[in-house]
Amino acid sequence: MDTLWFFEDVNLFKMLCPHKFKAYKASHSFMNYRKQDYIYFEEDNSNKVYLIEEGKVKIGYYTEDGEEVVKAILSKGELFGEKAILGETTRDEFAMSIDNDTSICPVGVDTMHDLMRDNRNFGFRIYKLIGFRIKKLERRLELMMFKDAETRVNEFLKELAQDYGYCCPKTGDTVINHPYTQKDIARLIGTSRPTFNSIMNKFRSENLIDFNRNEIRLKFSA
Repeated sequence: MDTLWFFEDVNLFKMLCPHKFKAYKASHSFMNYRKQDYIYFEEDNSNKVYLIEEGKVKIGYYTEDGEEVVKAILSKGELFGEKAILGETTRDEFAMSIDNDTSICPVGVDTMHDLMRDNRNFGFRIYKLIGFRIKKLERRLELMMFKDAETRVNEFLKELAQDYGYCCPKTGDTVINHPYTQKDIARLIGTSRPTFNSIMNKFRSENLIDFNRNEIRLKFSA
């Protein structure tokens, strides 16, 4: 088994996609989806993990009352379906494209196990990613259950700063260039879009933040 050709950055697609490996390059193919296409459903067989080459994917499940609960919204370079690596045999969530041009790289579980076994550093990164994602979800569910909407927005902004932010040297602001729409964020924190907008405008009036469609500037320490 050939080892990784390269580790470019935290973009997992660049690290893991089989076209980066000589052993899998010839037989590798991509899957393309339009907006609202399902990549997999609850109760589907769990025999692959997926890497996002382009686009965005929503991960969630439906309650007994048919209400949609969004667990995560993932974008270019991210991994999903990862519980298959841990032995999950049946999906307990759905994955849906929320872009019109979503390109997905599927990786069979056996292939992933081979790669993890033959490259310990790679395997460590995967397990660390899974653990981090579980903790992140637990924290978000805790906030949704016990905290008010304003606290949830504030905590999510801090999370965005950690994932996408950088410090502007001129102003000292934390600049966040993120892939989410306002609707995406509202779903992730369990509130309505109007409520989210109202809280964001309140924070701006208090000079805590400034924002436009794809950028948020934090004027407080994240």
